[in-house]
Amino acid sequence: MGASKVDIYSDQINAIAAIAKVFAHPARVAILKYISSQESCICNDIVDKIGLAQPTISQHLKVINEAGLLNGSFEGKSICYCLNVDRFQEIQEHLNAYFNQTKSNCC
Repeated sequence: MGASKVDIYSDQINAIAAIAKVFAHPARVAILKYISSQESCICNDIVDKIGLAQPTISQHLKVINEAGLLNGSFEGKSICYCLNVDRFQEIQEHLNAYFNQTKSNCC
């Protein structure tokens, strides 16, 4: 989140912001969709499917991983990625809790 003052916000708000950052870029959404349709995949597979340069894919994977949405294992020099399903369930709970607190006070 750069130089913003994340420490003045609750953990729930920071968690939602980290998730929003992942879903704010179409390439990251495409990467997640591709990974979710595979048993597992290697970074080069993602490059071939998404059509972006390998360093660009790596940067997007870093953001996705920092949000805790990926599990990975090393296979030689490659990393095999899969979705962290438990984290997705956590996110769903965060979002539900956040929006359930919202009052219906608009017209």
